[in-house]
Amino acid sequence: MIAGLDGLRFQHWQTSLREDGVLVLSFDRADARVNTFAQDVLIELDGLIERLAMDPPKGVVVASAKSSGFIAGADIKEFAEFDRKGTVGDAIRRGQQVFQRLADLPCRTVAAIHGFCMGGGTEISLACDYRVASKSPSTRIGLPEVKLGIFPGWGGSVRLPRLVGAPAAFDMMLTGRSLSASAARAIGLVDRTVDEPLLIDEAAKLALRGAKRPFKQRFMAWITNTWPARQLLAPVLVKQVARKARKDHYPAPYALIGTWKRAGGGIQRLLAAERKSVVKLSSTPTARNLIRVFFLQERLKSQGGKDHGIARVHVVGAGVMGGDIAAWSAYKGFEVTLQDREQRFIDGALGRGRALFEKKVKDESRREQVTARLRGDLAGDGVAEADLVIEAIIENPEAKRELYAMLEPKMKADALLTTNTSSIPLTELRGHIQRPAQFAGLHYFNPVALMPLVEIIDHDQVGDATRQRLAAFCRAIDKLPVPVAGTPGFLVNRVLFPYMLEAATAFAEGIPGAAIDKAAVKFGMPMGPIELIDTVGLDVAAGVGAELAPFLGLEVPASLGDVEPGKRGKKDGQGLYKWEQTDKGGKPVKPELPKDYKAPADLEDRLILPLLNEAVACLHDGVVADADLLDAGVIFGTGFAPFRGGPIQYIRETGAATLVEKLKALQASHGERFAPRPGWDALM
Repeated sequence: MIAGLDGLRFQHWQTSLREDGVLVLSFDRADARVNTFAQDVLIELDGLIERLAMDPPKGVVVASAKSSGFIAGADIKEFAEFDRKGTVGDAIRRGQQVFQRLADLPCRTVAAIHGFCMGGGTEISLACDYRVASKSPSTRIGLPEVKLGIFPGWGGSVRLPRLVGAPAAFDMMLTGRSLSASAARAIGLVDRTVDEPLLIDEAAKLALRGAKRPFKQRFMAWITNTWPARQLLAPVLVKQVARKARKDHYPAPYALIGTWKRAGGGIQRLLAAERKSVVKLSSTPTARNLIRVFFLQERLKSQGGKDHGIARVHVVGAGVMGGDIAAWSAYKGFEVTLQDREQRFIDGALGRGRALFEKKVKDESRREQVTARLRGDLAGDGVAEADLVIEAIIENPEAKRELYAMLEPKMKADALLTTNTSSIPLTELRGHIQRPAQFAGLHYFNPVALMPLVEIIDHDQVGDATRQRLAAFCRAIDKLPVPVAGTPGFLVNRVLFPYMLEAATAFAEGIPGAAIDKAAVKFGMPMGPIELIDTVGLDVAAGVGAELAPFLGLEVPASLGDVEPGKRGKKDGQGLYKWEQTDKGGKPVKPELPKDYKAPADLEDRLILPLLNEAVACLHDGVVADADLLDAGVIFGTGFAPFRGGPIQYIRETGAATLVEKLKALQASHGERFAPRPGWDALM
């Protein structure tokens, strides 16, 4: 029987019987660049395992035939379709059954992991007796299902705690964090790490000989999953989650902990409890919206392709944004020169760059290479060799135009000139540009290392090739590009400004900052707007306000109009809040609210509805091509409550007519700034 399997090529699986009697079962999903588990893949695997169970080899190695990686997880498109059909339970049951049959094989099984191993990929490896991982930096092992509003449902939430112990397992599952091969071995998830060429041989050896796990690992795996331990640990885990996510916003982490705490008995009972909980979660608005956000992210990733033709980047302006853009570009492999009018500004930026590299690059020899790619350039000699020039100086149109007049004659004929302006329309900046087709905006967000979005700012003369090259460059530095029109504020700042402005207005009226921030966080924003104003800087907010307020017909309150020196917010240690320095950069000191304080009943609506109102206007004005791009831009550019699916998705779920009535009520009580903007009718 096994000899009959040797060398066969099924639709998605390849089989190869080694001379030592170990069968290598290689996953190679047909017509796909990466391996993902669809139902037909699982059905085919089930048939193979059934044949192996009848006539087992000396061992089985599960590997990938694709160079792109091991297994990316389940097919999310198929999962979303099952949700629409109401057949999620059947799909989860099949995955559980197939992986359990693999676990029940009478011979040893080993997963040979190279590259990404996510979700279902990690779950099939957990169903094996052992795991071997390549030492390649590309090898990452994780269970990111919580980011989709569910948790591992093919046995992963059952097996991982019992393999590595509950604390390490929940650290992975509750955060969705992925581990390197060495980190996975340290917690006992991986049994061996080897260089990639030795991966299959080492896995085969393990399949033939087996291995005994260290006593400490085995003891922790047992003791932390006993009934008393689960009752003690579960409340601790819930408290940890509660610090970061509300149960009504993100129910999955709480359901995962609760299922683990309650479930007992044999493997089938544990799998049944897992399945029941994941099926229930899959139909929640949170899961559906987070899966929507996943597809929005994939759409942004598809922009631009790989052909950017950029090797050298020159950044002018070594302030926080310019310096961090330069450092991030160097970290991602580009040769970067950084220019400013004084060496002290460049030195400060280079110091921040070194701090980033120390945090991100653990290998010292590689860190030296990264550091060498970022060079100070007071004289601006790098302009002549650069393929991409990024201007990141003050928000002053005249200063920017003067700079372009000096830069452009020195640039190569095919080089691109871009601006990191946060709000100035590009039609105001391109007037004397010699090659306007090669000029556009690249608007990054602060902090550059953390914020995933970059707006590619259009104007009426930009070339298609420029758009494509810039989108490809964004992907090369691991950012999500969204193309937007070059009108004031573009997309993200235009949508965010009325929200921040209303918060500043409420603050000026005497509503405590802590109450304002609490209302926004309760809605699902990552931080409150008063804290956000201090974080971006009152000076920056005032600059954006000067550009946007006249365009939007809004008044800027005094708290944003007159910024005192030394009181610009987080960077000065004082703004609307006082800021304490911490290891992570700074923490606002928010005065405690009186115990009997009650925020105005309409405070949340006052904050959120201006944001929604402007999002509708942006869509109406064609700032982005469609509603999905708008939702993607606002989520990844502002952190807008991902579990709500984006502003337009939230409007559709809540009802446009309902929200328009709320706007009219606020208009009657607070003024014309709440008048519904053009575009609501199209959403009703």
